[in-house]
Amino acid sequence: MSQEIIINSTPQQIRVALLENDQVAELNIERRKHRGIVGNIYRGRVTKVLPGMQAAFVDIGLKKDAFLYVSDVYDNLEDEDTDFGDDEIEQEPAPKKRKHSKRPLIQDLLTRDQEVLVQIAKEPLGTKGARVTCHISLPGRYIVFMPTVEHIGVSRRIPSQGERNRLRKILKAVKPSNSGFIVRTAGEGREESDLVADIDFLVRLWGTIKQRNEGVTAPALVHEDLDLGLRTVRDLFTNKVEKLIIDSEEDYQKVLDFTEVTMPHLVDRIRLFVKDIPIFDHYGIEAELEKALQRKVWLKSGGYLVIDRAEALVAIDVNTGKFVGKKNLEDTIVKTNLEAAKEVARQVRLRDLGGIIIVDFIDMESQENKRKVVSTLEKELANDRARTNVLELTELGLVQMTRKRVRESLRQMLYQPCPYCKGMGHIKSEETICYEIQGAIQRIVSTTEKGNITVKAHPAVIAMLKNEEREIIQSIEEAYRRKIRLQEDKDLHQEVFNVSSN
Repeated sequence: MSQEIIINSTPQQIRVALLENDQVAELNIERRKHRGIVGNIYRGRVTKVLPGMQAAFVDIGLKKDAFLYVSDVYDNLEDEDTDFGDDEIEQEPAPKKRKHSKRPLIQDLLTRDQEVLVQIAKEPLGTKGARVTCHISLPGRYIVFMPTVEHIGVSRRIPSQGERNRLRKILKAVKPSNSGFIVRTAGEGREESDLVADIDFLVRLWGTIKQRNEGVTAPALVHEDLDLGLRTVRDLFTNKVEKLIIDSEEDYQKVLDFTEVTMPHLVDRIRLFVKDIPIFDHYGIEAELEKALQRKVWLKSGGYLVIDRAEALVAIDVNTGKFVGKKNLEDTIVKTNLEAAKEVARQVRLRDLGGIIIVDFIDMESQENKRKVVSTLEKELANDRARTNVLELTELGLVQMTRKRVRESLRQMLYQPCPYCKGMGHIKSEETICYEIQGAIQRIVSTTEKGNITVKAHPAVIAMLKNEEREIIQSIEEAYRRKIRLQEDKDLHQEVFNVSSN
């Protein structure tokens, strides 16, 4: 698989696309004014301890207090739910859990006004504050350093058992006591000196962080992670990437300098894009970005996906659409579902969808075909850096899956709720408002004996009252012998009206 990284950098934002076989696989966007905070380390102050939820709220200087679970406080890696680097899920499965007599309680670990060193594990999402952990992890080029736990691990994406054993042996020989290290995918095949250099750098960085922590009062930022451009170089720029192309001369030089220090063997793969056409247009990424924001995704066969986000989950519906097949119904359905499974995996990764995801495949009769569809979905998701968990097809043809959510999805980042419909996607029809106005007029004429009635409403509603629904006005005027005056107000929302008696 050929890979390329395309970086569009402006004074306002950085946009990064990962191309796999000339197709956009991942898109990341970071605004300069609103940089991502995952990976940042803060000295925070506990504002509230919640025994009923076994969690605490921590003031770290953001608009909303951060949320800290008890499992992110006590020193027990086996119970910890961790991700390293930029959504990285490269640690090995933890060793078998030791039997614990009793888990510590949050009220025994933290007290109000206590100051704690925490790291952002998940961005603030919607109405929720950030999620933080006391288990600090510092990603380097080849190593992830965990200074608060005792652990050795190797990326599960390194398949060779011999290489895994070699890397573990190196770590055991050089690892400082009372600390944890995980070899990242980029560490595969690296010399011991490369790994040791990374470890030394991360240990020095941790020393600097501890010094800064001692010199500040909560709430305070102690350590800020790299910006999106340099994070991309650190986390994505591997031997598998053929080229990294960037259109900003200033950031090009920064990337060069960073790469010369951390991975000099890849410097000659970095290119400065100098053409007049925008870089995302040149590589077809802008059009792909626009498609990634649409609700409907067409498949090459003529079928399509419909992707909807609800409050608690993402629903993806598979439809045959224009595809009618050639042999029989089951064959048509299976072909559509297999194509859809590949596209679902691509769209989930491209749009950075997270949380609970429900995929409604078209019903199939054969158990073998069902297994084939799920297997295809799992195989395609294997390239995803975010942690995913796929369950078997249900009797209703649904696949339930979860995907680690660390930050807002692409759509959440680029869109805002519609101010007119308040994010609902629908408003009441003109007809509905006409009938609501009818009820409001009847309430007024039943409680007042004299005077004309004035109705102020949106022009579209007034137009319907004068035409299709004019019987409403005529019947009330005749029954109560009261004149009703209709008045347009273009500044009114279509659902808002005013009925008054003069």
